[in-house]
Amino acid sequence: MNFKGRDFLKLLDFTPEEITYMLDVAAAFKRLKHADIEHEYLRRKNVVLLFEKDSTRTRCSFEVASADLGMKSTYLGPTGSQVGKKESIKDTARVLSRMYQGIEYRGFDQSIVEELAEYASVPVWNGLTTQFHPTQMLADFLTIREHFGSFKNLQLTFMGDACNNAGNSLMVTSAKLGVNFVACGPKELWPDPELVATCRKIAAENGSTVTLTDDKEEGLKNANIVYVDVWVSMGEPEELWAKRIALLQPYQLTKEVMAMAKPDCVLMHALPSFHNTETTIAKDIEKKFGLKEMEVTDEVFESDRSIVFDEAENRMHTIKAVMYLTLSDGEEIKHELHS
Repeated sequence: MNFKGRDFLKLLDFTPEEITYMLDVAAAFKRLKHADIEHEYLRRKNVVLLFEKDSTRTRCSFEVASADLGMKSTYLGPTGSQVGKKESIKDTARVLSRMYQGIEYRGFDQSIVEELAEYASVPVWNGLTTQFHPTQMLADFLTIREHFGSFKNLQLTFMGDACNNAGNSLMVTSAKLGVNFVACGPKELWPDPELVATCRKIAAENGSTVTLTDDKEEGLKNANIVYVDVWVSMGEPEELWAKRIALLQPYQLTKEVMAMAKPDCVLMHALPSFHNTETTIAKDIEKKFGLKEMEVTDEVFESDRSIVFDEAENRMHTIKAVMYLTLSDGEEIKHELHS
């Protein structure tokens, strides 16, 4: 497996074997981290974190992973650089490539991170775009493998806005790793038909299926994992809230809805989640729409079937694996993989 110098833009670009290897390396780094064993394999390297959208998990994961690997990182927030304002993506890529060994981008359209990668001479990593969220997927599927032992005979049901970056990426990754994927939500928010066709072809090669349904009972009856996400993605205008709430409220994950799934079914969520009114945005939603909970109720979110904080931790370990593999020949971790 040779990842050195490659970009990490979307999981469609990687084979099932490559994705599995990234998960194996992430698991090895997790063991080292938990055992408090030093692994500064990338000393004297520098990376830049280019954020056009704010984040908690993505930023912290990249910064801690960089430090653990011995690297220094520079964070450029939404107001911290001239990218897209006074300096083009093309020029930004060429400037940053002269100073850093890797570039992370979190922002808007997939075309931006693709253009960064085209003109950068160092690896570019996608921390989130409107269409795809590949670092989240590695964390999600590492968590699934930890919980169930393997991906064999599993069904993942995504409830809600299945055409957002989480829905798209879950469909892609499930197809690659042989997990049966179900998008369960209103037809108006089903994934792009071309992407669905691509994923169905990939899934067939790996012994799994891709299903779209607007029926909750059908979508959940065989689910081992139910995955929910916020109803309006970051950066979308406020006027979308009323329309999205009307479409998605029937798909709120309550205790009764969760009971439609298999007894071993777990809850997953990329976070942040609107499961209570303990944030300023949630309070505003309650005031405007009378909702105390949105995509998932607090009862389900706080239940023992929720593994959302395992996912959150695994962002760090999987991002570490991506940076390490694309910036090195991967030799140092091989012993740990076989230990």
